Amino acid sequence: MTSPSDQLTQRFIERRAVESVIWAMPAVNYDLMLQEMLSKTDGKVNQVVYWGRPLDWHNQTLTPNPDAIYFMAFFNTKDGPIVLDLPPGDSDGSFNANIVNVWQMPLEDAGLLGADKGKGAKYLILPPGYADKAPDGYIALQSDTFGGYMLFRSNLKSHDSADVARSIAYGKRFKVYPLAQAASPAPTVFTDAKDITFDSTIRYDASFFEHLDRIVQSEPWLQRDRAMIDPLKSLGIEKGKPFRPDDATRAQFAAAAREAGAWLEAKYDAGLPPFFSATSRWTIPAPSDMVKAAQEAYADPNSYPIDTRGLAYSYAFVGIKRLGVGQFYLISIRDKDGRSFDGGQTYRLTVPANAPVEQYWSVTAYDRQTHALIKNVPRASRSSQIPELQKNADGSIDILFGPKAPTGKESNWVPTDPKRGFEAMFRLYGPTQALFEKKWVLPDIEQVSAQTMGGGNEDTIRRPR
Repeated sequence: MTSPSDQLTQRFIERRAVESVIWAMPAVNYDLMLQEMLSKTDGKVNQVVYWGRPLDWHNQTLTPNPDAIYFMAFFNTKDGPIVLDLPPGDSDGSFNANIVNVWQMPLEDAGLLGADKGKGAKYLILPPGYADKAPDGYIALQSDTFGGYMLFRSNLKSHDSADVARSIAYGKRFKVYPLAQAASPAPTVFTDAKDITFDSTIRYDASFFEHLDRIVQSEPWLQRDRAMIDPLKSLGIEKGKPFRPDDATRAQFAAAAREAGAWLEAKYDAGLPPFFSATSRWTIPAPSDMVKAAQEAYADPNSYPIDTRGLAYSYAFVGIKRLGVGQFYLISIRDKDGRSFDGGQTYRLTVPANAPVEQYWSVTAYDRQTHALIKNVPRASRSSQIPELQKNADGSIDILFGPKAPTGKESNWVPTDPKRGFEAMFRLYGPTQALFEKKWVLPDIEQVSAQTMGGGNEDTIRRPR
C-alpha cells in the first residue's frame, strides 16, 4: 500500500510535470522538427531541408502551408555567428520567411514584407553573449539561444509543374554558412524531404520529457526561465546530468503529458477570440497576449504568458515578428451553426470577390486532433493561385470540403477524412487594410447537402449573408 508521503510525492511530481509540458511546448515543438530532420533525412544543422513539391500529408508538421514551397534552415551558433544569405525578389521568384530561436520567439521576418522588403539581405545570427561588433553589410540578429531555424516559403505562381520547379530553383538561391567562412563559403547543402513522413505532431507521452531534457542540456538557461530550474530538477532534468527516469516515473510523465494535452485541447476547443464580429466563427490565429509578448522578446517584466504560448505551439509552429504585415491567419473549428466540423459531411466556404491581399489567399483543412495535414488525401487546400478555380457570377468562389468531390466542382474541392474531424485555416499573404478595417468579411463555413452541391440549380443553395 502506498504511504501518504509517497502519494504526496507522486502528486507533486505530476503537477510539476504538467506545468513543465505547458511551459516547454514551443521548445519541444522545435526539437520534434529538428529530430525528424536529423533522424529521417540526410539533412544536418546549418544546412537546408526542403519539400520539392507543394506540401502533402507526408509533411506532418503543425498547420503548415501547402501553397508555398517550404525550406527550413536549422542553425546553431555554438561555433560562431551564422549567415542566412537571402536572394532578392525578381522575375524568377519571391519569398516570405521568419527567423526564430529555439523557443520560436521571432528574431525577424524576411522577404517581400520583412526587414529587407524583398531586396534580399544577409541576416547574421549572433550567439548568446556575443560581444564583438557585427560587420557592416549584415542585418544582425542577437539570439539568446544557440539553436533556431528559418522557415523560408518560396512563393508559387501556380501549382503547375513548371511553376513549382521555378519556385524550387529560386529557393535554392539562398545560402547558409558560418560568418568565419563568409569570404569563400562552401556550397549550401539542400535535402529534399518530400517523400518522407516528417511527423512533428506533439506526443503527449513520456517522450515529451526526453525532448525537454535535450533542450536543457544544449541551451543556456534564460533569465526569465530560471524559476523552472528546480522544478525540472525534481523531475530528473538537470543541466550536465543524465536523464534516466525509471518505469514508474515514466508512467507518471505519461499521465502528466496526457493531462496537459487535455487541458490545452479544452482551451483550444473553447475557441480563440473571433476576428470579424462577436458571432463570427473565424478567430484570430493565436492569443493576443502571447503574440505581443513574443514580438517584444518578452521584455515586459509584468507579463509572461506561458499558458497561451503553450496553447499556440500545441497547434502551430514558427513565430512572426510583424503578424498582419507579411501574412495573417484565420482559424475556424466550427461551422456557421456552431457544430464541430465532421469529415463525413460536406461544407461550403464562399470567399467573396476582391480578397484583401497583395499576394494570395488560401484555405487548408487539417486533422482536428493532430493539427497536421489530413492523412491519405490527394490534396490539402485550395488557393487563389489555382487558375482552374470556378468562380461565381459575382466573382466570389465556393470552396467545398467533404469526403467526396461534388460532381462538376472538383477543382474547388478540399478533401476530408470521413472518419475524422477537421479544422480550417484561411491564410492571407500581403493582407491589406480592408481586412483589418473589416471592409471585406469572410463568411462562416456552412454545412450543405452533397447532392445539392453535386449539380442542379444553384439558386436553391443557401448562401451565407
